[in-house]
Amino acid sequence: MDLGLAGKVAVVTGASKGIGFAVTEALADEGAHVVAGALTTGTLEHHERVTAVPVDLAAVDGPGLLVQRAMDEHGRVDVLVNNVGAVRLRLDGFLGTSDEEFEWAMQMNFFIALRATRAALPAMVAQGGGAIVNVASVNAFFQPDAGTIDYGAAKAALVNLSKSLAQEFGPKGVHVNCVSPGPVGTDLWLGEHGVAATVAAATGVDADAARETVIAGIGGFATGRFTTPEEVATLVTLLASSRTANVTGANYVIDGGLIKTT
Repeated sequence: MDLGLAGKVAVVTGASKGIGFAVTEALADEGAHVVAGALTTGTLEHHERVTAVPVDLAAVDGPGLLVQRAMDEHGRVDVLVNNVGAVRLRLDGFLGTSDEEFEWAMQMNFFIALRATRAALPAMVAQGGGAIVNVASVNAFFQPDAGTIDYGAAKAALVNLSKSLAQEFGPKGVHVNCVSPGPVGTDLWLGEHGVAATVAAATGVDADAARETVIAGIGGFATGRFTTPEEVATLVTLLASSRTANVTGANYVIDGGLIKTT
């Protein structure tokens, strides 16, 4: 299927690894010009259709600088993928999670996307349309315990914002959607400082045992495995396409059957 992305200009945040890297590759493979932002960009230098932009997206002006790079080089922005996100496991529950920790989670998982969207929308409206895909999480509506309480609250805010933007900018040709992965095989879950390693250090077991315990505690997967970054990228790329232009305000879950209810 031709997704109609050839020649389009896409901006991707958090593009150097994990889901963001997979999205960048998928969009470029569809023929889009991708302006890919991350703190470090060494992994992004190989693709001729990718402009790698080293940028601190957590800085107030960082998302705007990334979008402006796309405007400077291509004169338009057709797609924005707000992928940046981060989680720190809160092992002391709600009462042990400070205002500063909630603020960090909101900055990383909500405000970067908010600022990038604010920067990209004027260009999309002026050109008559565009697509915004926000990478949220099942934690936006599913909290089995307090370990990700601040992360979940921030992702819930992102989903809510997406629905509001879909209503306001739908008449202007901009469709806005979310993709909510469950656990994905990335550093966030499986890396040196990821969820499994953090639980392992706190409970005195190895990372594999910790991972199995966490997965069992949240209900397990129907498929028996983590989602891959490439699977998430496929869904994101489809929602970035004009073929799904009348899909807006939606939140697509990709979790291997983790969520058992509708």
